[in-house]
This record gives sequence, structure tokens and C-alpha cells, in this order.
Amino acid sequence: MKGIKKSLTEEYLYLDFSHQIEGCIFPLHTSVTLFLLSYCDCKIFKVGLVLTKESTDISLKNAVPQDVETQIISRQELPAIVQNCCLPAVVEKPDNFCRAGLAVVLRHIIQKSYEADPSKKEILELLGFKKTCLKACAEVSQWTRLCELTIPLAIENFLKESSDQHPTIPAEILQLERKLSEPVRVHNDDKLRRQKLKQQKAAGVGPALAQSKVQRQETSEESDSSSKSLELQVAFSKLAVCEEAATTNREPSHIRKARVSDLPPLEHVFAEGLYFTLADIVLLPCIHHFLAIICKKLSEKLIEFPLLAAWYQRIQEVPRVKTAASQCGIQFLHLPELLTTSSEHDANLSEVPGVEEQNDTSFLGGPRPTMTKLMEKGIEVMFSPHPCPTWTLDWNSLPAAVSPREGKMSSDRALRKQQQLNNLVYVVTSQAKPGDRIVDFCSGGGHVGIVLAHMLPSCQVTLIENKELSLVRAKKRSDELGLSNIWFIQANMEYFTGMFNIGVALHACGVATDMVIEHCIKTRAAFVTCPCCYGFIQNTSKFNFPKSEQFKKTLSYKEHMILCRFADQTAVQLPAQRRLIGKQCMCLVDLDRARAAEERGYSVQVISMEPESCSPKNNMIVGVPI
Repeated sequence: MKGIKKSLTEEYLYLDFSHQIEGCIFPLHTSVTLFLLSYCDCKIFKVGLVLTKESTDISLKNAVPQDVETQIISRQELPAIVQNCCLPAVVEKPDNFCRAGLAVVLRHIIQKSYEADPSKKEILELLGFKKTCLKACAEVSQWTRLCELTIPLAIENFLKESSDQHPTIPAEILQLERKLSEPVRVHNDDKLRRQKLKQQKAAGVGPALAQSKVQRQETSEESDSSSKSLELQVAFSKLAVCEEAATTNREPSHIRKARVSDLPPLEHVFAEGLYFTLADIVLLPCIHHFLAIICKKLSEKLIEFPLLAAWYQRIQEVPRVKTAASQCGIQFLHLPELLTTSSEHDANLSEVPGVEEQNDTSFLGGPRPTMTKLMEKGIEVMFSPHPCPTWTLDWNSLPAAVSPREGKMSSDRALRKQQQLNNLVYVVTSQAKPGDRIVDFCSGGGHVGIVLAHMLPSCQVTLIENKELSLVRAKKRSDELGLSNIWFIQANMEYFTGMFNIGVALHACGVATDMVIEHCIKTRAAFVTCPCCYGFIQNTSKFNFPKSEQFKKTLSYKEHMILCRFADQTAVQLPAQRRLIGKQCMCLVDLDRARAAEERGYSVQVISMEPESCSPKNNMIVGVPI
């Protein structure tokens, strides 16, 4: 068939399988993945449904697209690399490159579907503007976390509770309803908002009346294209791959001169805004099951979710959605027309729990008062001595593919990278024993992991990185070296569940360093980390700063953030005194991390790498379980 490319690599897709409800396979991550396969008409993966501990009925009833090749297997039958990951996961033969986690796997399915048939440009459009839909990891993106983790889990728990008379509405659903009420931001925002203003002026309606008119349009099945809101016109013209050509006529003067503050906001058509994306694919099976229970047991609650109900009805108009849904056992519900006033809706949304602001009335700005407070409590800038400051690898005797000079970087930067590696490799090789498992977290192009795999052939080295291109480059270098003791996993680190002895991370950004340390502590593994991007440190769903009890008793959150912001001011072009303060702040932030690990049974040192010129971010945190 013309335009079809044959997949060169055989790939296996592994999905958890616990049970079915009304033809839908659980966990919901599996239903979502199967729905995407059906929507993309993707047949290039061999699918293994992996029985979980909760598996009871293993029959498949109208839940898997008929043309998808599937088999039911046990966890023990999985390739070794997949057994170290959360599902869903995709593995390439010869079983040393794995992609794990819902968002990573779904994005890969979209990419492979498009590569197999480049005429399906609408498939690639699922990745959104600049192909970034659900690309950011759940730890740093609230939206990815909501779609990938919290909503599927919340709906699964809601379904378990639905046997009760009054199951609790998940807070995550209220959060999604609130998200759908927020103004949309798109790359051509100003242009579209002026077009909308022109449309409203032509219709002779104000913003409030226009809003109620839009709501009536969305619940009416008979509205033609001329009466649709601007948002609906833009969204569905893109889906039909016939977006109107931009006119050369200028907007009227009163439209061009309108102040930005006077422009009407754009409203959601789909989950991320105006366009149908992967986020809608992820949410559909989840919201379908939520609404099914609401209609059956809590019909009076449906009025609280007018935007969610409108989205659910609108998504059925997207080409191929109904077909894909029916192939996966999803029979769309017929919802009643909802007429909720904006005041009622705003009142409902105001009940949604939000993030509490952290106010500190005793806060004093700047790093010096904060550092003085720490000194008064006996906490001073103090580095442990470097164990071997002059040690270096014999780079000239190593194969070319081991050296970072093989990567795409200047000779000066490659030299500094070699100096950084000297520090980490010395510490790791001093600790490693034959048979140890070493994990290179946030591995990037594999500079650390490849050197370690070459230097320690009796150890198994695993590279974990969520950027596909970086990991592909690392695998290419590894293949040139013929390394057989190395795995590559494209995933966020929380999806790696394997046991290991040493965790290492070179310049893991912001809280990624804390995630690495936490992962190592939970496994009782040693860790060697070199932090980076201190200015990106902030409280997350998993971490609160300061971390250690000693620092918590002395500093507030805002005071700790001051240290983090100034810790980033170590660039060589800055004045020497400013760099010195930056280095001291770096040390204090890392001492807090060290103390927190010590409180959990570790011996920890904060060491300055040698030579210090190897990087502005030249601290190492080395921890060994006691």
C-alpha cells in the first residue's frame, strides 16, 4: 500500500490485566492504551496482557480490537528488563531497550503509527503544539500527573466504592471540571481572541450572552457551521484537515485597536484547549466510566459537571472516536441536556480544594540573613575532603565511543565533561562489587552509564532517561562498543521498580536529584549525585523543603528557596564574590539533603568536584547505607 513503511524493529507491548467491567479491561491504563491502538488503527505491536495478582476472569470479551494480536501471559514470562518496570511497557528486540509508563508508551505508539503511515498526519497532531502533549514528567507537570496518574487511579477507586449507596466524588474530577472552565492559551491566542471579538460584535452580543449562546450550541445537535462558536470552528476545521486559509484582509480598526484586557477569553473545546490531543484519548475511558456510575446511582450530581458532560458529548464528534470506542467495549452514554448558570457553576468550583499558600510573616529576604540564621544554629558551609582529587581515567587508551568527545559538544565542553566523569567514576568504581546493579538516573546521552558499563563489565548498568533522542544516541554508542551489560529504559524514574546497589546521577535538574536520592534510599542503595538547577527546586507532591529536621527547625520554606535561587549564581562570568556566595548556598542546600538522608540511616558526604572549574555545579552528594 502506498505511503506505508514497514517497521524494521519487532516491538512487544505489555499491559496489565486484572479484570473486566462491561467489556472494559482494567487497570484503566490498559483500556487507555488499547483505545489509542484502535484509534490509530495500529497493528505493528504484539500485545501481551500480563496477569496481575488481582486477576480473576481471564476471558476477553469485546475489549480488545479484533485486529490486534494479543496473548495472555504471567509476570514471570516478561523479558527481564520489563520485569524491572511498571506497565504499560514497550520493548524492542533484543530486549535491552524498554519504554515504560503510560505517557511515554502512548507517545511512542503515536510516533510509530505515523512512521508506519505518514499520510496519517492527524495521528501526529495528537501530540499537540510542538509535540509536547504529556511530555513533561508527572513530578513537575500537574497536568501530566492529573491525566497519567491521579484521574485513572481516582476513577478506579470510585468504581470500587460504587457498590456503596453514596460513593464520594473524586477531588480529581472536580479539579478537571475547574480546568475546563479556565481560559485557553494557544500560540496564536491574540489573533483568535480578536476574531472572536469581531464575531461577537457582528452578532450584537456581549461576552456574557455570547457565553450562554455557546453553551446552547454545544448541547444542540442541529447547530450548523455558521452558528458554531469560533472555538468550535477552529477545533473541528483542524480535525477535518481543512483549516480555512488565512485571509489577507486586515481586521477592522476597532478590532485591531482593542486592548488585550478587553478581548474575550477562548473557551475549552477539548481537554487541553481548542484541539483534540492525546490528553483527550487518556481521559475518555476514565470519564466514561465515571459518568456511567453518575448516571446510574448519582444522577442528581450530573448537573455539577456541565463542562465535563459537554466535553464527553463533543468528543464523540471526532472522526473515528466512536468506532475506536465500540471496538474497545465502550458504549457511549446519552446524557440529558444540562443548563447550569455560570453563578451556580462558579459556586461549585469554589469548593474544589486548592493548593495552600505558604505565608511566612517573619521572612527576611536575601541569602546573608538566612545563612546567618543557620550559623547561629551551628550549621555552616562545610565540604568533606575529596577522596582522590588527582585521579583520572586514561581517556586516550579508551575506545572512542566511551569518551564524551564522541557526543555533539565542543572540545572545551568535552574536556569538562571528562573531568566531571573522573569524579563520579572514581567514587562508583571504589564502591562497586562484581554482580552489582548500577543505575544511571537522568542519564541523558549516557556519558556516565557507558563509561561505567565499559569499566565494570561484571556489573549490570541501567540507563534511565525520559528523552527518547538522548537514549537512542546512548544506545548507538553502546552498540559500537559491543556492550552486553547495559539496559536502556525510557521512562520517568518512578516507573523503574527494579532492585539495584548503586544509583548515580550527573546534573539531575532541580527536584530530580531528590527523586534519585529517594529512589536509592527506598532500595537501600548507595548514591552518587551531582545536583543541578537549584533554582528549580520547589515543594512537590512528594517533597517539602527544607527536607531535614535540623533545617526545618531553623528555616522557613521561603528562606530555603532563597538559598536555592542564589545557589544557581555560580556561572564563571559572574563576579568572584557573587560566585562564592552561590557556592556557599549550593553547599547549604546539599547539606540539607545530606542531613535528611542521614536521618534515614545513611552516611553522607558533600564533596566539591576537582577541578572546581569542571562545572559551575560541582557538588557531589555521596551516600552509603549504614
